[in-house]
Amino acid sequence: MATITQTQTTTASESAPLKLTLAYQEEIHEEVLAYKYSAYLPVYDTKTSFPPLKPFEFNDRGLVAQKNKPHLLSKEHAPALKVTKLTPGIGTEIRGLQLSQLNDLQKDELALLIAERGVVVFRDQDFKDIGVEKQKEFGRYFGPLHIHPVGAHVKDNLELHNIYLGPDNEYRNRRRGNRLTTTGYHSDVSYERQPPGITILTLLSVPPTGGDTAWESQTAAYARLSPPIQALLDNLRAEHSGFPQAEGARRDGLFVRREPIKTEHPIVRVHPATGQKALFVNPGFTKRIIGLKDEESEALLKLLFHHITFGQDFQVRVKWEEGTVALWDNRVTSHTAISDYNVHEPQEGLRHGFRITTLGERPRGVNGLESRWEE
Repeated sequence: MATITQTQTTTASESAPLKLTLAYQEEIHEEVLAYKYSAYLPVYDTKTSFPPLKPFEFNDRGLVAQKNKPHLLSKEHAPALKVTKLTPGIGTEIRGLQLSQLNDLQKDELALLIAERGVVVFRDQDFKDIGVEKQKEFGRYFGPLHIHPVGAHVKDNLELHNIYLGPDNEYRNRRRGNRLTTTGYHSDVSYERQPPGITILTLLSVPPTGGDTAWESQTAAYARLSPPIQALLDNLRAEHSGFPQAEGARRDGLFVRREPIKTEHPIVRVHPATGQKALFVNPGFTKRIIGLKDEESEALLKLLFHHITFGQDFQVRVKWEEGTVALWDNRVTSHTAISDYNVHEPQEGLRHGFRITTLGERPRGVNGLESRWEE
């Protein structure tokens, strides 16, 4: 991990100085890289803490969208528009349309498209240059912005979760240092009571090769299962836990700004805008199946995790380019970064960006099965 450096700043809303821990080495970006996006480099606010998230009413923007998406996918509004399915079952690429210029009708249709296709990749975007406030405003259209309980962030903007792996900070790789692969499929912070809906990921610095992201369709994963297994899973909940993440952060000397929780979510959830059934378990945060014996739970989760991880015929792998923005629906996908580049090679050694994650509804499964938790 990077050498820990502490700085003092003062916010406009309070007189007490805010203690920040830098998660990068300043001299690398000032002297060697002359980094354009230095304002977005990762820091840790080691003072601000938050109470548990409170329930809120959520209205999926996809519910009011027109199914044929005439405002988003019409060349009448964007003559240079090019829409490509990356695979038959998951992933759509869009060129010739700026996210920063979308109106509300187009955003509604985008929400529905993301729900249907799992992930939508926009190329040649100006999104990373429109400023933090406009970036957050865009995200808020789809739901309240999530603040990560342990992750690095952009200075003064806890809502922008920092994605950083470079020669001065290998923390994201070292956590997996004793494994054969750096990949790990997950749905963002799925332990939350109302876990994320849409996530928006923007990379500011991209390796010329490597550093791809892969997504897996949880709707296709569910559809592939045999009817008896589907029927079994339809009536079960699984525990999603934030405790290992928080405990790992504390062990590594990082600040936990919100205490961890456990939530029991339906294993199969129904998307509010499409009505599609999707698996809602992931190797990152799902720990056990409620109501089963330990051996039964372990065996079934092992089957599902293997299915999710190795189902390459319902996955998509996306190569990042300058100006790429990816938006995905955590309710119908899981994803993983692919850290296959050499962070110590100056020509390929920095992958840096930020993630804006919006919170969604309380998961609802088949026949109204809802998430539950202990107060």
